[in-house]
Amino acid sequence: MKTTFLLTIISALLLSTGVASAATRQYEGTVVSVNRTAKTFKLHDSERGTIRIKVRSSTRFERIAGFAGLKKGLTRVEATVKRSGGRWVAVSVQRSGGGGAHGGSGGHGSDD
Repeated sequence: MKTTFLLTIISALLLSTGVASAATRQYEGTVVSVNRTAKTFKLHDSERGTIRIKVRSSTRFERIAGFAGLKKGLTRVEATVKRSGGRWVAVSVQRSGGGGAHGGSGGHGSDD
């Protein structure tokens, strides 16, 4: 009984801090297109390919002037996305500082 309660508390804490958010992924690359009507953009990540990302009012933007700041050809764009309703939805979108380590996991030596 105590173990179940403790696991429930730990799970709730991890979820609230985003640590247990296995459903989120991070992409980094160049904006290849923007669809203003659909509020989507395509981001090309050299390691993971091209992904279509939906932007919602809850999407946080950092170092980019909101959805209007996304332009075709914009480089060093990082997007943290989650799967929702069969599509990738942006949790946050920002300009990166360069590094290209996809969230800090296992630096690959050289940057493109």
